[in-house]
Amino acid sequence: MSLARAILVTIQAVSNGSVCSPPNPTAPKQRYHTEEMYILQIAPLIFKCHQLIVYLCAAFEILYYIRGILPIPSQLSPVASLICPASPAPGSTSIQVTPSFVLGVVAVVLGAYIRLDCFKALGHLFTFDLTVHPEHRLITNRFYAYVRHPAYTGSLLLVFGLAFSHLTRGSWMTECGPLRNERAAIIVWAVWWLWTFCVGISRADAEDKEMRKLFSEEWEAYAAAVPWWFFPGLI
Repeated sequence: MSLARAILVTIQAVSNGSVCSPPNPTAPKQRYHTEEMYILQIAPLIFKCHQLIVYLCAAFEILYYIRGILPIPSQLSPVASLICPASPAPGSTSIQVTPSFVLGVVAVVLGAYIRLDCFKALGHLFTFDLTVHPEHRLITNRFYAYVRHPAYTGSLLLVFGLAFSHLTRGSWMTECGPLRNERAAIIVWAVWWLWTFCVGISRADAEDKEMRKLFSEEWEAYAAAVPWWFFPGLI
């Protein structure tokens, strides 16, 4: 494993972590769309779990790199072997920079940037749960000028990027961790991305309906000018 991968996986983990905590607390009385399926309602909790998993993957990859460049005392060999029990030797290059890993890092950094920009654009209006603030207003600038729900665009890019980086060959998760079986990695990837997409669809539809009630003609004009939910020209 190279120093470049250790640096990039750290950047990726920090970028992801920067947008996995809500910028504002949720006021329970201001919530709506509470009738959706429970598995979709727990999106904020899932975000925290995936933040922890990404940090753990990054930590193991960094430990793997350190194990390869520093001599390990014989008494610590059993502990060091836990970092990668499947690796034949400390200097193994099974964990490496691959095109899919680089693509994943770029996607996560871009997704984090989009979400942070949405935090800034909405300010105190942005919460992880769906809420209506007494001073709610319709935001139509910045990324909201291109798609109606750019924060979910960012979330989809995060999941896409993390999957490409950690669920493909060359990562700690697939070379040393619990997903060494390629089919298992594909299943986790598919379920994770499908769940995220379903959350985005459910919430986007609910937000559209709520904004239509609140802003009527202003909303209709905005929806006509910006017809896409997540990706211009696609959906």
